[in-house]
Amino acid sequence: MTSGENASTLPEMNASTYAKPYRPFSYVLLIFALVLIGSSIFMAQFSFQQEFQILKDVSLGAISIFTSLLAIVATARLLPQDMEDRILYTILAKPVPRFEYVLGKIAGVLLLLGISTLVMGAAFLLVLFFREQAVLHATVRQMSGAPPDQVADALRVVRSSAFNLDIFPGMVIIYLKACLLAALTLFVSTFATSNIFTVVVMAFIYFIGHLQATAREYWLQEHGSGLIARIFFAVLTLIFPDLQAFNLVDDIVAGTAISLALFTKTAVLGVFYTTIYTLLAAFVFYGKEL
Repeated sequence: MTSGENASTLPEMNASTYAKPYRPFSYVLLIFALVLIGSSIFMAQFSFQQEFQILKDVSLGAISIFTSLLAIVATARLLPQDMEDRILYTILAKPVPRFEYVLGKIAGVLLLLGISTLVMGAAFLLVLFFREQAVLHATVRQMSGAPPDQVADALRVVRSSAFNLDIFPGMVIIYLKACLLAALTLFVSTFATSNIFTVVVMAFIYFIGHLQATAREYWLQEHGSGLIARIFFAVLTLIFPDLQAFNLVDDIVAGTAISLALFTKTAVLGVFYTTIYTLLAAFVFYGKEL
């Protein structure tokens, strides 16, 4: 076979081919920007304490939802898109182990999620900073005739209401939750028939993961905590991760300090699930007939 014949059998790969799985990134950032703008207009009628609380609640909640959505949608398209464009066969025809292929795919998604989290987090902190500066200037103007001690106390209250260091570990946990969902989506896509099926399954898993903690507490209160019930919920948690455990937004908004033990426990849980689902995806993909 000549080189011209080899070239004719290769799939046509251009910039748009590689950009397809990452188009949701721009949509997510656009919608997040609209959410920030809309919330800023809406919060003009509240006090500065309420405004900062709502801004943090809306922004961190939006970051969590959008990174989770991006993780599911972008990852669900990877394997089916590569198979449809025949990129997968071109890559595996070379001396590239399937395990490395899976790791490369998940690494690309995790990098995309990291960039999106940083961009949305930076936008949120920028809006929070400008709103804080506006409130500080307004407070100084309103208290121009007050004693310096009272002015300093008022400014201190504004700063403490606007910003707290727990925002940063909160965003790290949000990122780890998205990583978990990406790895789980990749695992589901290895045996799914289409990316639509993968998205639908992940939607069910997403809601089950957020509701299982409430259902578990209700069941244990109503029916007791027997051995069978504990084993059942342990297996359920292993299959469907408790996504509510990654929700630290309420604590951040309320000003509750995130302890190092809680952060470490949640971070280790996120890394553990991401690693396990990535290994499962690689194992299933290794034995998959293409």
